[in-house]
Parts: sequence; structure tokens; C-alpha cells
Amino acid sequence: MEIWIIRNGEKVGPIEDYEVRRRINAGEISPDSPAWHDGLDSWRPFSEIDLFKHEFSQLQKAVKTPEPVKEVEIPSAPTVPVPPPVAPPPRLARRFLARWLDLILYAAVWWLLMWFARRNIEAILLNPWQMFLQFVPWFVLEIILIHKFATTPGKALLGLRVVNSDGSLLTLAASTHRAVRVLIAGIGFGWPLLSIFCQTVSFFTAKKLGKPIWDYLGNHQVESKPLRLWIIPIVIALFYIAAQVQMAVIAPYIFKHSSDLYPALKEQFEKNPPWHLPKRH
Repeated sequence: MEIWIIRNGEKVGPIEDYEVRRRINAGEISPDSPAWHDGLDSWRPFSEIDLFKHEFSQLQKAVKTPEPVKEVEIPSAPTVPVPPPVAPPPRLARRFLARWLDLILYAAVWWLLMWFARRNIEAILLNPWQMFLQFVPWFVLEIILIHKFATTPGKALLGLRVVNSDGSLLTLAASTHRAVRVLIAGIGFGWPLLSIFCQTVSFFTAKKLGKPIWDYLGNHQVESKPLRLWIIPIVIALFYIAAQVQMAVIAPYIFKHSSDLYPALKEQFEKNPPWHLPKRH
């Protein structure tokens, strides 16, 4: 039987079972080393594989002198069946930053467009359905970007790509299903309290499954490149600039309604009003 092992984070094999036994007896393989053979559903420690339990039990009883075994040539190319791939790290913190960098950059552009179009900013802020519809164009754009390029501006900046488990690009249908799941289960339609709840549930689900529910259901994975330190100040600057642009458009209306409830805030607002874009009539 052909066996695959993981050494230094990489798959090695296939190796015939008798060669594996020789290495076990020679002390070259430890009981906790991950291994796989046809018939197993996932990688398992050697000590849990029935084929090799006898070897490890004998080593525990006495130290044996390994018998010379004729070396066999290990094929360079893997033969069918191929073991399951080693799952990449989930990179949850980086994915969270990339997601919200995309959303805050898009929101800044969206509010500026509302201002240039002379829309009623106050009415939009007071209508929860308008706030929900604000994010729909972004998810349409994200569907196309993931389908065509496997990334978005935020993900590209942070070195992330969304692909299928075999490394191929998502189909348009698969990208659409993923975006809908993110919109519902990831950000809760953009409504603040629901968004916090959905993100909390998604975090613990991803910790358990090894990936967020939308990638788990779609059998997708997120590839990541090493993050360079000079990227961090750029991300912080983009977050700050995008937040300032949004506040420049909506701050007067937020402070207006807040000051009606809190007179002290109204007095402070009148003394030191926040910077904002002029109203358009």
C-alpha cells in the first residue's frame, strides 16, 4: 500500500508501506507524524493508523535493531489516488480587514456620489432599506471581480485571492452564491446590530470549520501571500481617508438628530462643528 506523509509542512510520497515500516523501526518517523493512505478520509497521526500500530507498540517494549532492507526507488510523480491537500491557514484577521476595507472604500465613493447627485442625505440615513440598498451595487461588483480576478481591491492589497479548492477561478454562479451568503451571513445586510451578530457567529463558525461558512459551503479557499510591513500604514491611511469622506457627507445630519436628544451635544456642536461638505440644493 502506498503511504503519504507530511514533512516540514509539505506532502511527501507515495512511499510503500514496507519502506514506511523500515523508517519507523529506524526512528525516522515519529508516532505523531501526519500520514494518509487510500481509504482514509483525512490526514491522521501514524499512531492512529492500523497498519503501523504494531510497529510503534514493539518500539515501546524494546529497542530493536533495524533489519537491513533493500532500498527502493521512490517514484517522483504521485500515482492515483492522490491524498487530500493540506488546508491553507484561514487568515481570519486579514480577511476581516480586507472585507471592511472594501466596504468602507465603496461607502465613501457611494456617499460622495449621493452628494454630487443632490440626493436627500437625511432621508437616506433615516431609511433602513436605503442603507441596505447602499451595499447591493458593491456586491454585484464583487461578484464580477472574484469571478474574473479572484480578488478585490482590499484583498489584493492584503495579498488574498479567492479560488476553488483546486486553485481554479470561481464561476459566475459560484461567485454570486458566495456574495449572497456574505451579504446575509457575513454583514447582516449592513444593518449595524445584525451585522455585529452575524460577524460574531461567522468568526466562531470559521474557527470550528477552518474557513467561513460561505467558503465552506462553496468548497472555496483563500490563498494568501506573505504580508509586507509597508502595507500596514497604507491600509490605515485608506481607512482614515474613507471614514473622513463619509463623515464629511453625513456628519451634519447625524449631529443634528443627536443634538435634539442631547442638548449638551448640541451646544458643543455649535461651538465646534465637524468638517463637512457644503449642502447642495
